[in-house]
Amino acid sequence: MQEIIHTNVCIVGAGPAGSTTSIMLGKLRIKHLIVDAADFPRDKICGDGLDLKVVRVLNNIDPSIIKNEFIKDEFTHSMGMCFILPKGKHIDLMCKNENDDALLNQPIFYTSRRTSFDTFLFNKIDKNFADVRTNCSVQKISKTGEEWTLEATYQSKKIIIKTPMLVGADGDHSVVLKHVGDRNVNRNHYAAALRQYWQNVDGIDDNKLIEIYFPKKYPFAYFWIFPLDNNEANIGFGMASYHVAKKNINTRKALQDIIANDVHIRHRFKNAVALEQPKGWGIPMSTLNRKAHGDGWLLMGDAASMVCPNSGEGIGPAMLSGYIAAHYIKRAVDENCFIEKMFSNYNKEIHKPLLDEERIYRFANAMPASIFIKGVDAVLSSNFFKKWYTEKEMKRWLVTAYTKPIKITY
Repeated sequence: MQEIIHTNVCIVGAGPAGSTTSIMLGKLRIKHLIVDAADFPRDKICGDGLDLKVVRVLNNIDPSIIKNEFIKDEFTHSMGMCFILPKGKHIDLMCKNENDDALLNQPIFYTSRRTSFDTFLFNKIDKNFADVRTNCSVQKISKTGEEWTLEATYQSKKIIIKTPMLVGADGDHSVVLKHVGDRNVNRNHYAAALRQYWQNVDGIDDNKLIEIYFPKKYPFAYFWIFPLDNNEANIGFGMASYHVAKKNINTRKALQDIIANDVHIRHRFKNAVALEQPKGWGIPMSTLNRKAHGDGWLLMGDAASMVCPNSGEGIGPAMLSGYIAAHYIKRAVDENCFIEKMFSNYNKEIHKPLLDEERIYRFANAMPASIFIKGVDAVLSSNFFKKWYTEKEMKRWLVTAYTKPIKITY
């Protein structure tokens, strides 16, 4: 007979957003179901960067995770970043620590292949509270009254899931989003990106700085080199989708052009070996401000269009949205009330950490391309910017990540 599962909460998707939600629900002692179409470990196309938003969420869940587990080889410690300006000048930025403060000696970034990181998070789900179903693909969603019905295939068998609380953490192509909201791509709030793993890229800094290059030939875009373990690196190229369409740019050819021909980059790849063909994906940016809540449903991560618009970093915002969602879900379960009013402040809360980045993105993308390139060069090369970033901004990131609890307003 067909299995029918009744659960107070069903999370669709077990990537960083879904796993964080599940982990936190376990901490809050809320029983739930979490499903994912894949089995773990599995690859996810990404830049593989973990910023201090990730550290902050994990520290709020359990401080021992960063202290005891991020020292492992699969987590590469990056002490800062290097901006490579359009004319080739390198701007190295590391936290200034004149008093040898132990906190300020912590990495500013980590990098880890998503195959490793997503499995790392997934394995922290507490199965005392979570019914975990991988290789479980949702085909159809419907709602009758206050109850959702999901028709899915679990390990080649048809199952039915019934729940009053549906959580969409299943990425940019979210099946939950397709049912509850508008999935149409808005190029003004979307970017195209490519990833390619390489080995033996020359010039990787001993401090494992993540590198971001702004090529003059491709405005409103950047090329990155993110160091990984085993002398490997995640190499990639991302560009705002409206500019890709406007200039009819082939992003795959642009990536290959930079690696092979760019005078500031090509020498880095003289002895390097590509480990795969470039792989592309879409980046749904938070400036869209997608509605992420409703009667008996929440969206998070890429499904909620939560990628930082300036950096393209999506893991930290996804985990933050999952952490916040778990607390909203607990309140709804405790009160046995899943109406939209219970989640009315959710959108504001998940966007709060990204408001500054969203303002900067809107301002920068209103510029003509030539002004944008000159502006990037002028700002990033200024002594004022370097002093502010290394003495103030990086310190603020670390203090926030390691000492400040995540406060949630309902």
